[in-house]
Amino acid sequence: MTHDADKLIRQLSLVAYLMAEQRPVTARDVKSNVEGYANMGDEAFARRYYADRSELQSLGVPITSGRDEFTGEELYNLREEQYFLPPIDLSDEELAALTTSFYLLEGQFAYAEPLRLALQNLALGRAHHQADPGPKTASVELLGTVYTPEVAQRLAKLELAISKQRTVKFVYRSMSSGDQRERTVNPYGLYEMRGNWYVVGDDLDAEGEGDAVRKTFRVSRMGGDIKFATRRERDFRTPADFDVTTYRDRLPWHLEEQTRGVAVLDVSADATWLVRRLYDRGGSVFDEHSDGTATLTTPYSHLGPVVETVLQHMGRLRAVEPEELVSEVEASLERVAALHDGEPTDPVVVPAKTQELPPAPARAQGPVAPERFALLQALLAFLLERCGDEQSARVQSADIRERFHLSQQELEEHLDLLNLVNFGGGCYAVYCATENGSVMVDKELYGDTFRRPARLSPLEAKALLRALDVVAPLVAAEGHTSLDAVRSKVEEAFGAFSLRDTPAPAPSGGEESAVTVLNDGVRHRRVTRIGYLSRSSSEFSEREIEPYLLRRDERGWYVEAWDLSKNGRRTFKVEYVRDATLLERTYEPRPEMDDLTAGLDAAGTATVLFAPSRAGRELEQRAGSAATQEGGALAQVGYGSRDWLLSEMLRYRGDAELLAPAPLRQAVCEQALELLDAFSGARAR
Repeated sequence: MTHDADKLIRQLSLVAYLMAEQRPVTARDVKSNVEGYANMGDEAFARRYYADRSELQSLGVPITSGRDEFTGEELYNLREEQYFLPPIDLSDEELAALTTSFYLLEGQFAYAEPLRLALQNLALGRAHHQADPGPKTASVELLGTVYTPEVAQRLAKLELAISKQRTVKFVYRSMSSGDQRERTVNPYGLYEMRGNWYVVGDDLDAEGEGDAVRKTFRVSRMGGDIKFATRRERDFRTPADFDVTTYRDRLPWHLEEQTRGVAVLDVSADATWLVRRLYDRGGSVFDEHSDGTATLTTPYSHLGPVVETVLQHMGRLRAVEPEELVSEVEASLERVAALHDGEPTDPVVVPAKTQELPPAPARAQGPVAPERFALLQALLAFLLERCGDEQSARVQSADIRERFHLSQQELEEHLDLLNLVNFGGGCYAVYCATENGSVMVDKELYGDTFRRPARLSPLEAKALLRALDVVAPLVAAEGHTSLDAVRSKVEEAFGAFSLRDTPAPAPSGGEESAVTVLNDGVRHRRVTRIGYLSRSSSEFSEREIEPYLLRRDERGWYVEAWDLSKNGRRTFKVEYVRDATLLERTYEPRPEMDDLTAGLDAAGTATVLFAPSRAGRELEQRAGSAATQEGGALAQVGYGSRDWLLSEMLRYRGDAELLAPAPLRQAVCEQALELLDAFSGARAR
């Protein structure tokens, strides 16, 4: 038997023994009664027992210790109420919504396996819901070009290092300086934003710095293998005040803690609700006025993202202070107009360079996997629950493999380990044997002790939190409940441990209500009225739509619909939907909407030339982009609407030139001049 299997048997048997005793026991009691310790010498036992207990505590198993007041011996205890999952008051509808919504993440989610285990524990003892009941009302497409098997491998190693508090070494390419060197980092937390994964930690050998510097590293820019820097069991302790949520939820102009100024922006009346939804956080002050307009006052560490945001909203935001911001907005518009006036540039593409970063290790390793200890706990509870009040049960192997995502060989290996777990004194929990596509389960003495599921491990809790961050509005919609209600109930399952290294689900603002209504519209074929703010039109409009599909990608929620107001197919970004109301009218599906896999509002493909200052990140993120002889990047950019493309070209502030199609190139020039005239006129007044 392997070293890993020996350790698992010891740890499971230790938990079983402490649970069976339900009283404080000494280390001598453990050594005498728990499988795997009896034949060790005292020194080896002390070392192994300390390591096992420490690892179990990190997995969420709360083994406590205290001293006997009479003998002075250390006593160890595992209380039943701290080990088992407390009853979670989820209605059948809410549980079905969780299962259905999270099913959408299959193949799109780095934490899919621990999430599967968490849901298995939450659903234990309840009717098994089908994964995808009823008509499909939504899809999730989260994995972009930067999410590769190499990124998945690195996430798994970083997650392990964070949970074990181990220092890591990796090769990293800085986008700002272009340098590539090995970094030594204490990783504190991971977060995902717009399809990219980032790790936050202290860079222990930052150049030019005497002490460790807190930095954010993009996982896709790491090269080679991620290695532990030492052989110690723990290298650091995560700072008590660390909270990775604050990093994920930063505004684009808050990327550093140091504040370099305060920006004052005027907000048009039709966009106050949207600006409040998007930017009223991080120390910002939002003041609404009697005429419906508003003022946003926000501190910034970088001025550039503030300029980009002003331009992206195409007149609904206007820079007021400081003068540097106002001048840069106008200068950016002048650059955009000049760049798109006249004939387009004719770039020369150069052959692609070979990969600069060392390749990731070739060994197969999927996304973040659940801890094997937690998986065995869940499997044991599932098998015993199937026995019910009977002494034995027959369970189909295929059912177990599907629920726990195991191969037949993995299932047999796990069952062999469970057969060896004892409660002390030769008392076992279960005996399992496979035959003819089934698993025969015999419940042994004390078997019912583990019939209830254990509390979620930290990794399972992280998976549930990260999944809620992605599909929480849909869970609320499918469960016909409030998002806060689902969250508060699910959080009861986490146990008494901190998850500062995992972002809390992001506030959904007004999107939760809109997603709920639109989801009902899709499911019941109801015409829906939405209030929508177009990216370029200066008018806020009421639309009547036939909603066909909700779609979630790394940029947010969208609804694919037939716009009755425009008599055509459209894609609406839910973030820009102020409100949604179901109408009494129903609709029959249109033949034009049969193919929902292609972009419904795909207006075409644009050819864009990015300046050298942006070329690195565009080459990294855009599939099929190519470097040019002048150091730029040439890319084909798909766009769903003219409005979106115009706002994107303005946002680049002259660092991107639209080469084709020609009519939209001219429109970019005209839009820049129009905004420049409007901003200059408002400034003069």
